[in-house]
Amino acid sequence: MWARLKERLGLAKPQDEPSSPSSHPKEGASPAFTTGFGTAIKEKTLDDVLGDLEIVLLESDVAFEVVQKIQARVREELKGKKIKWGEEASAAIEHALRSYIRTELSLKPIDLEKSLAAGPKPYTILFLGVNGSGKTTSLAKLAHRLSKQGHGVVIAAADTFRAGAIEQLEVHGERLGIRVVRQKEGADPAAVAFDAVQHASKRHSDVVLIDTAGRQHTNENLIEEAKKIRRVVHPSLTLFVGDALSGNDMVEQAKLFNKELGFDGVILTKLDADVKGGAALSVASVVHKPILFVGLGQGYDDLKPFDIDWMLARIFANNS
Repeated sequence: MWARLKERLGLAKPQDEPSSPSSHPKEGASPAFTTGFGTAIKEKTLDDVLGDLEIVLLESDVAFEVVQKIQARVREELKGKKIKWGEEASAAIEHALRSYIRTELSLKPIDLEKSLAAGPKPYTILFLGVNGSGKTTSLAKLAHRLSKQGHGVVIAAADTFRAGAIEQLEVHGERLGIRVVRQKEGADPAAVAFDAVQHASKRHSDVVLIDTAGRQHTNENLIEEAKKIRRVVHPSLTLFVGDALSGNDMVEQAKLFNKELGFDGVILTKLDADVKGGAALSVASVVHKPILFVGLGQGYDDLKPFDIDWMLARIFANNS
């Protein structure tokens, strides 16, 4: 994202040309900061910069409402300042962007280990998300992570809408040595979730992970089904799983899930393939929920705790 923005604004250094305070942007780039050394940025120039910024952010899958917030922050940072073209301009814009992104991503984190230690047993985690987002796979990865940490884990195959989802979880359960509680296709998902909690209670297991059908907000029956699960098991934690590659679609899904059902945190999948970084910024900024984990591959160990510094490094990498 940052490299693309510098190129758009004419701030990127030519590969074989030394930087110079008198360097001017290439033809077609924004006319920002070309009014002379130490000259205050004019309103028209700032508008040009913010226009280019909007284009790059939208191309990077940053939600429009978030783009507007970023533009306001950059305007506040640059308005009336005397900045030379080149490194000073680049540093000023980068500082404004970093400041905004760090603020938006620095939501109060959820320490799952502390929550597990302090919470009731079994600690129940409900997974929400649309089909194809990586919800079931993320559940299996978290089950693996918790099991490695010494927790007794039970999985509830409460996505009874698709037989394939039940079979997928059973395969994961066999590979991981974790019990999967299931019923036949079409069974009451809330009953499956309840059975899993009861099973975990009797065997003094620590955690129950509950899979759900990949529902869209337009499917009222599935929404009501998820609400029923919540009423029956009273989950300790509800997580939304979103596909980073789906960009603004994922952000809209998160908004609607949060409105209809509510959730506590986010797992972002396929972030290893997302070079833009806009989805992570957007979902945190729009729903104001912390990102707990990110999916960085297909293996069970490829679910990593979210790290703001790592995310900033990706966004501001030269090849992003």
